[in-house]
Amino acid sequence: MTVKRRFVAYYRVSTRKQGQSGLGLDAQRAAVANHLGDGLANVIAEFTEVESGRRNDRPALDEALTAARLHRAALVVAKVDRLTRSVGFLERLLEAGVDVRFADLPSIEGPTGRFMLQQMAAVAELEAGLISARTKAALAAAKARGQRLGGHRGGTLSPDTQARGRDEQSRLADRRAADIAPLLMKLRAKGITSPTDVARALTEQGIPTARGGAKWSAPQVTLIEARLARMQ
Repeated sequence: MTVKRRFVAYYRVSTRKQGQSGLGLDAQRAAVANHLGDGLANVIAEFTEVESGRRNDRPALDEALTAARLHRAALVVAKVDRLTRSVGFLERLLEAGVDVRFADLPSIEGPTGRFMLQQMAAVAELEAGLISARTKAALAAAKARGQRLGGHRGGTLSPDTQARGRDEQSRLADRRAADIAPLLMKLRAKGITSPTDVARALTEQGIPTARGGAKWSAPQVTLIEARLARMQ
């Protein structure tokens, strides 16, 4: 059986009046539907941002990114220019760690899609010449300190590298726990409190585990709850 790929759709309109009237939303929905119209796409949630051009807080985008991480889904946006107007948008996408698709661009995902977002953010913020100059200066400074260039070629990683790796893993685990926390609160409100029952409920809701598995276990729930307790 072919498994459908999960997507979260994100739309933006500029004014509250436009959002209430649906002006522009139909065209965005049609663009997303056309882009995903291969029969193997499943849009599990839609979020619409009603904003003015001056606002930096975009709660619907935060909700869409949370849903995408929670369900291991990709974010799909109707038009690329709806995100590239703001460097903050692109940086938030890069930090969110989700695949992003633009309905008006060829399907690019994974490392290639992330690279594209990085380039879009760089162009919006700096000229290519400045980026090149800073890179060359950093390499020259590293070489002057006697640091070997060319990447890791085997052997034992330095303590600093290992520490950075552990910090990154911890950060991702904290973010995953924070994404799941609202679901745990809802389950507790329904009287579902034991790790075994919570694991069964998360599995039934189709929430992937931290490693992308389809079935939760009681120890996994206990670890999530312990991490949330430490984060408080």
